Amino acid sequence: MNRLILLLCLLLAGTATARADVYTYTDAQGNQVFTDQPRKNAQRVPLPPSNKLNQTATTVKMSPAKATTPKPVKVVTHYNLLRILAPEPDGTVTQASGQLIVTVTSDPALSEGDLYQLILDGDTIGEPTTSPVIMVQPVDRGLHQLSVEIIDVDGQTVERTAPQPLQMQRISLAQKRNVTPCEDADYGVRPECPLSAKPCAEDDYGVRPECPLSAKPK
Repeated sequence: MNRLILLLCLLLAGTATARADVYTYTDAQGNQVFTDQPRKNAQRVPLPPSNKLNQTATTVKMSPAKATTPKPVKVVTHYNLLRILAPEPDGTVTQASGQLIVTVTSDPALSEGDLYQLILDGDTIGEPTTSPVIMVQPVDRGLHQLSVEIIDVDGQTVERTAPQPLQMQRISLAQKRNVTPCEDADYGVRPECPLSAKPCAEDDYGVRPECPLSAKPK
């Protein structure tokens, strides 16, 4: 019986390429015989369809592994305090030139890479700086809203104060002269002491435009 099974396997293996028909019959001794030769009283054995393999060679290209550099982890400093020291909220600044000096502080101190940015009436003023003293000029007369923020190296806001009101008053040059009268050496030097405001001397009449001869005391 084992010989019959082996013969059947060999016949089936041969059909993988030739697809020859297989027949079976029972011999005189009662043994079942398999053969590829048709004969009387032999029955054809049905065979399943063969599995066809794609013989075309396929080359798979393996891309070399790319070395990835881990991105540095950005450390964000959390500030417990950011405050405008001067001018005080609802404060009044009186300056003839409209110069505004703002002093800020933070806790902890400004981290490396972070910068202070001044904001006036919702607009950024000047360049970001590491200095806690920021000067702005000129600032128009009237009421303004002042705040400051801390930005990181990417320009992202890390911390910001709430806007606080500021009143800017700019005294006139005449008012400034009344506070600090002009001396002879001040005319033409101090903005509030122009040459045109210098009192006329005896030799100035007929020489300086603001000192015509008609205005010379008799």
